[in-house]
Parts: sequence; structure tokens; C-alpha cells
Amino acid sequence: MKPLALTMGDPAGIGGELTLRAWQALHREGPCFVSLDDPRRLAALDGDVPIRTVASADAASAAFAEALPVLPISLPAAPKPGHPDAANATAVIRSIECAAALCLSGKASGMVTNPINKAALYSAGFAYPGHTEFLAALTGATGRQIMMLASPELRVVPVTVHASLRNSIAMLTTEAIVAAVQTTAEALRREFAIARPRLAVAGLNPHAGEQGALGNEESTIIGPAIAVLRECGIDVSGPWPPDTMFTTRARSGYDAAICMYHDQALIPLKTLDMDRGVNVTLGLPIVRTSPDHGTAYDIAGKGVADPASLIAAIQLAAELGKRRANA
Repeated sequence: MKPLALTMGDPAGIGGELTLRAWQALHREGPCFVSLDDPRRLAALDGDVPIRTVASADAASAAFAEALPVLPISLPAAPKPGHPDAANATAVIRSIECAAALCLSGKASGMVTNPINKAALYSAGFAYPGHTEFLAALTGATGRQIMMLASPELRVVPVTVHASLRNSIAMLTTEAIVAAVQTTAEALRREFAIARPRLAVAGLNPHAGEQGALGNEESTIIGPAIAVLRECGIDVSGPWPPDTMFTTRARSGYDAAICMYHDQALIPLKTLDMDRGVNVTLGLPIVRTSPDHGTAYDIAGKGVADPASLIAAIQLAAELGKRRANA
């Protein structure tokens, strides 16, 4: 199994600390990963973690048990915890590009991305809403990318993602729902080993519209999408009232929830299991996961960042990579 490629994330955030803690937790039994980062800044964060600069991803496997393997990407400016520096934007972008290239070439089995600050990258020409869209462009999958948030308790897929609530409602279409469900169903079969995935589709309005009294998107947009999907042989149900579909009993009836907008999906997942939530990008030709949190500038450099979500992202990326290889 090839190693995973782990990006640096924002050097002013907690990504470096999490990388070090993840290696400490995983170096004996794996999964193996190689960090695409500046070895000087990692050493400065914790001098007790052995770091080994490697010339290729292939060399990471031999080094991983004894030291954190790093494919070096130099930072122009010394990072200051909690204070993003535009001077380092090019290196952050380069780390993502290199990780994607390693995956596309088969030298890495998947990539795991530490959190970035998009505003800090704009000065270097970064023109994407986030990692997901950037990786879709790098891998030739623009328009097919879907964001899933997964934890042991729940999997959710928002049909619309990084847009205002007003714009999200305007963007919602039958075609978008159909595409999101089809991509999710295929990923659940191929990468999560669920032979016949069960998908539950959320309504948009309170009480799923109350038969049109509280909104008609359920009958004009969501319902038609469900009909098309059933004709395609997909096990899909809904539209479900969003306020009751995430209870323990309701969750036992489906493998993933398809939600209409960002917060409808992420609030229940983060409430149920913030520490083990993982962001998975579906629809790409490569495996990509990330922790389900941001740069956490307020605690950067204090040594208190919890690596649980990054470790979960690494472990899930390894599982998905193995299933893809077997498929």
C-alpha cells in the first residue's frame, strides 16, 4: 500500500501540530503518510518528534516507523501561530498541488488535507471556494465533486455547499439533487463497501413543506428528483422533515442523508460527533479526506489542539484507498 500524502495547511494554524500528533499516534501500526511541509517549521513546533526529510513518497514507508517523513516544501516566511501570512500562500498551494500529483501518478494512495485559510491564499492567485473545487480542477473533475461529511454516527452530503442560505435555495435544482445522490450511491458501493446504499433525502422547508403550506420546493424540486432516482434503481426515500430525520431511530434507516444546504448537513454531524467527523470529497479520481474543522488560530501554537479528527481522516483515507485499489 502506497503512503498517504498529508498537506501542510495554513502554517499559522494548528495543522503542523496535528501532523506531529498524528504521527505519534500512528507510527507503530500506521497508516503510513508523508507530510508535504517545511521540516524546519515542524521541528520548531516539537523538537521531540524525529523528522526525516525524504526525496520521494516511496521512501516514506521505510522511514515512518522511526521518524515523520517529510517531502520538503520551503516556507518563505517564518510562520507565527495565529497570524496568517500571505508570503506563505504559494507554499500552501504548492503542498496541495504536490499531494494531488502524487495521487494521480499512483505514488500516494490518497491525500489528506490540513485546514487552510482561503482569504490568505487569494494574494497568490487562489480563485476557488475551497479545497474541494481546487482539487476538482487539478484532477479534471470539475462539476462532479461532492462533499460528504462522515463519522461513525452519520454520513451527510449537502447538495449546495459554500453559498449563502438565500443563494443556496436559488441554486437548488432537481438535476443537482439527482447528481448528488447518484455520486453518493456509487461512492458508498465502491469505497464504503455498502452493496445497496439507502439514501434519505431531506426536505427544505419546516415539516418538509407541510403539503405546500410552508413551501413547495418538496413537490416541485425534491420530489421529482426522488422519482427519477427510484426509476434508476437507487434506494432513496423522502423528502423527510429535517428536524426529525437525524434522531437515533431515523438514522438506523439509511446509510447517508442528502441535505439541501450546508448547515442542514453539518450541524447534526458536528453535534453528534465533532471529534471524529471527516470531510470526504466524492466524485474525484483520487481519494481525498480532511478533518472536519478549521485552522483554529485561537489555539495555534499552544499545544492543546486535538488530533482526533485528523487521525480519523488519515484512517478513513487509507480504508478508501485500499478499497479503490481492490476494486
